[in-house]
Formats: sequence, structure tokens, C-alpha cells
Amino acid sequence: MSFEFFRASGPGGQNVNKVSTAVRLRFDLRGAGNIPPEVKARLVRLAGKKVTADGELIIEASRFRTQERNQQDALARLNTLIARAWQPPRRRRATRPTRASVRRRLEMKKKRGNVKRLRGKVRSDD
Repeated sequence: MSFEFFRASGPGGQNVNKVSTAVRLRFDLRGAGNIPPEVKARLVRLAGKKVTADGELIIEASRFRTQERNQQDALARLNTLIARAWQPPRRRRATRPTRASVRRRLEMKKKRGNVKRLRGKVRSDD
């Protein structure tokens, strides 16, 4: 894990032009041996575009006016992301449609079929 400090964008007067308060945290997922592979996979999926092709997670923090607060913010965001990745996804429980919903669906299909049938050519009974 490494930190890189750079100048933040946005309002802030002369301070924003002079002082490098924003923080870029780089966390190497491939080198993190204490994280199981399935947690790493969930972490990559959760992080999305924040993960580079080299397997490095990048978090930028520039909410606060000091390096220390931005550094703490970046670490807190990393910890939150890792904690969310540790929780396994809930298994989907298969459910069946209720009898009433099946009946309603079939009735609507019949009505729709009738409407379409009535659009057809009119037969003459000679």
C-alpha cells in the first residue's frame, strides 16, 4: 500500500494551487496474500473501475483540506470496501409464482389473444 499526494481540484483559493492535500491510495491486490481469492474477486467486482489491469486498487480522496484527513478518509474507504467484500453474497432462494398470479397472467394472455384475433380478416358467411 502506498500513498501519493497531489493538488486537489475545485474551489479553495490560493491554497488549492499551492498545497498538495489530495491523496491517492494504491493497494496491490495481487500482493495481498492475507485476502482469500474469493474475497479478492468480490473486491474487484465491487471496486469496478478503481482496479487497474495490473490488479491495483486506486482510491482518491480530496474531501478535506489536510493531507492527514484525506489519508484517513482513503483508508476508511478501503476498509469499508474490504469489509463489504468479506461478506459472502446471499444465496437466492427459488420461489414459485402464486396460483392467483398465474391465473391473472393466463387471463391477460387470453384477452390479448382475443384482441389480436379480432384484428384479422372478416369472413363473409355466404
